[in-house]
Amino acid sequence: MLFEYIDGGSYQEVTLQRNLRDLEQLKLRQRVMRDMSKLDLRVDALGQSFAMPLGLSPVGMAGMYARRGEVQAARAAAGAGLPFCLSSVGICSIEEVAQSAPAPWFQLYVLRDRGYMRELIKRAHAAGSPVLVLTVDLPVPGARYRDVRSGFRGLVGTSAWLAQAKDGLCHLRWLWDVWLRGRPHTLGSVASFLKGKQRVSDFLEWISANFDRSLNWKDLEWIRAEWDRPIVIKGLLEPADAKVAKSIGADGILVSNHGGRQLDSVRSSISALPRIVDAVGADFTVFLDGGVRSGLDILKALALGARACFVGRAWAYALGAGGQTAVARLLATFRAELEVAMILTGCSSARAAAPDLIDEI
Repeated sequence: MLFEYIDGGSYQEVTLQRNLRDLEQLKLRQRVMRDMSKLDLRVDALGQSFAMPLGLSPVGMAGMYARRGEVQAARAAAGAGLPFCLSSVGICSIEEVAQSAPAPWFQLYVLRDRGYMRELIKRAHAAGSPVLVLTVDLPVPGARYRDVRSGFRGLVGTSAWLAQAKDGLCHLRWLWDVWLRGRPHTLGSVASFLKGKQRVSDFLEWISANFDRSLNWKDLEWIRAEWDRPIVIKGLLEPADAKVAKSIGADGILVSNHGGRQLDSVRSSISALPRIVDAVGADFTVFLDGGVRSGLDILKALALGARACFVGRAWAYALGAGGQTAVARLLATFRAELEVAMILTGCSSARAAAPDLIDEI
């Protein structure tokens, strides 16, 4: 069930596949006979230095994929010199992650209870989170049919319990390491708000019922009043929205279609990227997530104007397969792939990646 939750998208998963396909179809230009003995993968953004142009996107319930999974992933990211963004629906709370690793970026979903949202922002601030990532493309959850077929969502009562018990008993290593040793299984950052509810499914039902369809640009005003550090708006695909975000005080944009998990049949993130960069200007901080699976993909996004890429599914797969060690290995693989791509395209600095790295033919 958890694999289907990570791996799936909404409706027919057209956008999920489009994210991958559109990146794959971009062609890099191979350039040779250049002195590539010195490579600089570092980039700077929002007052931070990244060891390479990559970060870990927020992934919900990562603590169900590996024992205290958000902590393990945050440590792996810190070891690689990269930012980790904690989901507001993570199993580990903002405080737990900040005590075990450098304070993570914090992703915020805006729910109907503004008072509780203000409290959550203050907690992230107190924990030392350097960046708030406001996710704006989830006023209502997308229809993810795989979750229904797997029994992860939709079943209730005894049917749900039996389906989940059967799934757990078929995965004994997970049952021992995560289910028995990885407790508590609550959504750590919001657990205090729902007294008396303990199961993850309780929280998911509550959150689904409390996403705020009235969310609009004016909400950024009260969020900015509560937060004096950088704010990144995640979930934009249209240049007009990007212009508004910049004009009313966002410090950066994360071009994203939620990994194809919200509205299906929309643009891929990579195809939306150049239009958004043109709209806000090359000096404005623009990140990208969606479909990034290799260091070559990172270089393609940099060439089209991204300051850095963020990955979600990639690190969730690694976390489930082998915890912190596997996430660290994944990040090392991304770095090795990016180095090869830079050397063979004649790009000695990640900060200097430009559109001429892409072959238009």
